[in-house]
Amino acid sequence: MTVVDEKVRCFRVENLSVEIHTGAKSLGAAAALAAAEAMKQLGASVESIGVVFATGVSQLDTLEALTQIDGIPWNRVQGFHLDEYVGLPIEHRASFRRYLREHLTQKVNMNAFHEVNGTSPDPDRFCRIYAEMLATASPKLALLGVGENGHLAFMDPAVADFKDPQDVKVVKLDMDCRAQQVAEGWFDSLEAVPECAISVTIPAILRIPKLIVSVPGSRKAAIVRRTLEETISTNCPASILRTHPDATIYLDQESASELDRFAFPG
Repeated sequence: MTVVDEKVRCFRVENLSVEIHTGAKSLGAAAALAAAEAMKQLGASVESIGVVFATGVSQLDTLEALTQIDGIPWNRVQGFHLDEYVGLPIEHRASFRRYLREHLTQKVNMNAFHEVNGTSPDPDRFCRIYAEMLATASPKLALLGVGENGHLAFMDPAVADFKDPQDVKVVKLDMDCRAQQVAEGWFDSLEAVPECAISVTIPAILRIPKLIVSVPGSRKAAIVRRTLEETISTNCPASILRTHPDATIYLDQESASELDRFAFPG
């Protein structure tokens, strides 16, 4: 059973809805319930439900809760994911394909799941094909996270473009992004982190009608503050979420710990 705590603080920053929960588990449960409700509503009106899934530590509690909720029409879901390292074999513990198999696709009977093949012999050609598949599916829901440098997918500040003409492309990862992967335990050293990744771009993300953003933990506190307070720019790519008509960011007390300037109700 998925249970959400009752001590939730809610407010808005421009268009962006913000929910602060007491802990990571309740944050994940709330994000999962919102995603489940969206998929159930979509299932009542469309035959094929396109959903994009993020990976990483921030998604663990959300996916754990989501895969336990009854009544989701998984048999009509066309799943996609946001990004994958270039050249990283699927057997590696940091592979996002491996992650989503373990935490999602092996737990539910999805209609189809389209993986980002980071070991494709021609990554640029793969990007074009994946972008076409994404456009055909026209996803209506995305589950996202925010990186410590503010990235959405692997759109780090140096490569983020709010008017990017491409929907999927190969990008170079910055040092902050690569260091985060080491700090979270996915790699043993900075040198082991691939320098490039295949990633969905920010315009493609923003075209998805509903965004559910899970951001737990103290390591994300500074970037959460920047996301909500800074002028919207690619210096903090996640700040663009404040322009989306239906996006909610789910925080816990740790990730919300630097939001002193906001007056919370209750």
